[in-house]
Amino acid sequence: MIKVLHCYKTYYPDTFGGIEQVIYQLAEGGVKEGIKSTVFTHSPNFTEKESIFDHHTIHRVKTVCELASTPFSLSAISEFKKLAMNADVIHYHYPYPFMDLMHFAARINKPCVVSYHSDIVKQKTLAKIYSPLMNKFLSSVDAIVAASPNYVKTSPVLSNYLDKVSVIPYGLDEEFYLNPAKECMNKWGANFPDGFFLFIGTFRYYKGLHILIDAAKNSSYPIVVVGAGPIEQELKKQAKELNVNNIHFLGALGNDDKAALLALSTCIVFPSHLRSEAFGISLLEGALYSKPLISSEIGTGTTYINIDGETGLVVPPGDAAALRNAMDIIWNDKVYATKLGKGAKARFEQLFTAEKMVKSYTDLYNSLIK
Repeated sequence: MIKVLHCYKTYYPDTFGGIEQVIYQLAEGGVKEGIKSTVFTHSPNFTEKESIFDHHTIHRVKTVCELASTPFSLSAISEFKKLAMNADVIHYHYPYPFMDLMHFAARINKPCVVSYHSDIVKQKTLAKIYSPLMNKFLSSVDAIVAASPNYVKTSPVLSNYLDKVSVIPYGLDEEFYLNPAKECMNKWGANFPDGFFLFIGTFRYYKGLHILIDAAKNSSYPIVVVGAGPIEQELKKQAKELNVNNIHFLGALGNDDKAALLALSTCIVFPSHLRSEAFGISLLEGALYSKPLISSEIGTGTTYINIDGETGLVVPPGDAAALRNAMDIIWNDKVYATKLGKGAKARFEQLFTAEKMVKSYTDLYNSLIK
């Protein structure tokens, strides 16, 4: 039995982002490998300190304040130190600057892995202030893992630590997805009987949804947008001002609805245009369902998942005309779309299953313990 302590700033049920999903897949998939996982996290809606979620434990501390998307807590360091004493491996999920501080304040002396999910892109001034602590932290850990070779090649931070960097792609568990409820299939099939483009994600500045709205002008095919986030109202305002009536904002939906929409969709459209988008879990979700993919070339994991002309189409970032052209090609050529979808599923099975991800991390944990 290997006891692993995961550390990240947020987790279920407070947030449902891509990193949280990766942690969940590692925690649940690790059970078969003899791994017992605990997730240490902050919670603004603090109701209970510790709870069991499926087959792993969540340990929460109360968020006192938040600065630059980083939560802080008065009790975090002491609580983290207690949990670390009982762990075999500490698994950090970067970026989360307060985590670096906790690592040193708690005087962690256990094997440490960092999953390097993304560079810090938006907060450039704060990143300069933080960089001495970041470099000290990354120098102190035993292993750093990126999710794609593309990101390793283009990250200015990872280039300084290549001797300890390895690549383990994110993976998804097919059993978790491929069971859409019949009533959901019937509901969404009736609403969109002829197919549709599908976006799933949080509405953030780097997701490129404003580009998707521009691309949708004067098009007739349905575009279904699932999610919510801080720029939701301005996106809806943009669509209204441009008289784009074929974009359907469905809000945040549950797993059954999302699974049904994935199954029924024609294509996954993923217009993220900045490096803050490090991977693109919803591209993996589309590939799992044999859907063609449309994404932008931003030098990150999106183009490790989506190979132009093999699994989908890749367009220049921020180019609404190119995005529109790619959507037109997919919509108007069903044979080609089906071929790309089959290519996406084949690449998923080759590289992106949860089983492969969990096995690779288990091997890494064992190597560090030994």
